[in-house]
Amino acid sequence: MLTITREQARRFILCRQGLLGRHRFAGKEGAYQAVRQAGCIQYDPVDVCGKNAELTLQSRVKGFTRETLAELLYRDRLLVDYIDKELSIWPREDWPYFADYRAMSRAHGAGFPGIPELEEQAVAYIREHGPVSSDTLPIEGRIYWHSSMHWSGSWSGQSQAARSVLEQLYTDGVLLIHHKSGSRKYYDLADRYFSPELLCAENPCPDRASFLQWRVRRRIGAVGMLWNRRSDAWLGIGMSVEERNAAFAALETSGAILPAGVEGIRSPLYFPAEDLQLLEAVLRGEADTRPRLEFLAPLDPMLWDRKLIEALWDFAYSWEIYTPAEKRKYGYYVLPVLWGERFIGRIEAAADRKNGVLTVKNIWYEDAVRQTKKLAAALDGAIRRLAKLNGCGRVES
Repeated sequence: MLTITREQARRFILCRQGLLGRHRFAGKEGAYQAVRQAGCIQYDPVDVCGKNAELTLQSRVKGFTRETLAELLYRDRLLVDYIDKELSIWPREDWPYFADYRAMSRAHGAGFPGIPELEEQAVAYIREHGPVSSDTLPIEGRIYWHSSMHWSGSWSGQSQAARSVLEQLYTDGVLLIHHKSGSRKYYDLADRYFSPELLCAENPCPDRASFLQWRVRRRIGAVGMLWNRRSDAWLGIGMSVEERNAAFAALETSGAILPAGVEGIRSPLYFPAEDLQLLEAVLRGEADTRPRLEFLAPLDPMLWDRKLIEALWDFAYSWEIYTPAEKRKYGYYVLPVLWGERFIGRIEAAADRKNGVLTVKNIWYEDAVRQTKKLAAALDGAIRRLAKLNGCGRVES
């Protein structure tokens, strides 16, 4: 087994993520390729200074705009927002892999009295009138519906009939999200945008074991390196410890993933075999490691395992959005600040798009960070890019 230092592991992960050196990704094609490399990026509707998916891509993609992602999702349809790691955005080409999930959803929905009839009514209305939201679909009343297939977890009870039917058809794969207005979702029929061949394609994985291997390998690639331990990186997969161990063993045996021993870390870290060339370049000192200063999204793929981040970087990050205000150490929506190969602190910023102002509420530096002119210039550039992402022409602090 290959043995590397923590510094080499950090450098490899950052290079693979496209967070060191020249931007590997640029423009709309770059944004698409960045999502493909990650497999999926988490969608979160909270928008303080950009949504999570937008912040994730801005840190990697030169020239990224909010419109770039909207076009890939709702005009070009190269990306899909659907369930994966919670609610996520992933490439359309992965649609067949979730065929069994959609079949389970259809079987689940069929078991509730009244749901199949309401689904027929909703589909007929959308086919005639076009995209709808739960407010514009003319289905009244409330129904009992158990949402065990929904991304936010199991739920049951009385719910708005229109909303329940739309979400059921969405998890069934009958509907896609046509567009979003703020946090409101508008749905349309999937067969208007995807070919019958794609919609009806069978899962390329012949059984659950191979499907879990595909998902585990995909999550390893999203982070860059991962250990075979309990981790938030596995959220949404729904596998037991035994299944995870079996998936790792099968992937290592087949050569799809490779282990690396890292100094000071007991568990080996695994990485996709196709990235061996990049790791070797890092070890030879040939990788592009010129520093950039970037703000990472709270649910950035690289941060999916925060215990791993702490083990490699000695940086403890907690997203305090759900922490009561009086118990927060930092703030409501705080972004880690990455400069070169180090996490140097955290920043809290809020965008007032109506008045075109980005307010920097606070910056917290890690111990031993020297606030030099070079750092100030790099930080100022990143703040201005964040302001531009949010359509703000002025920065205040």
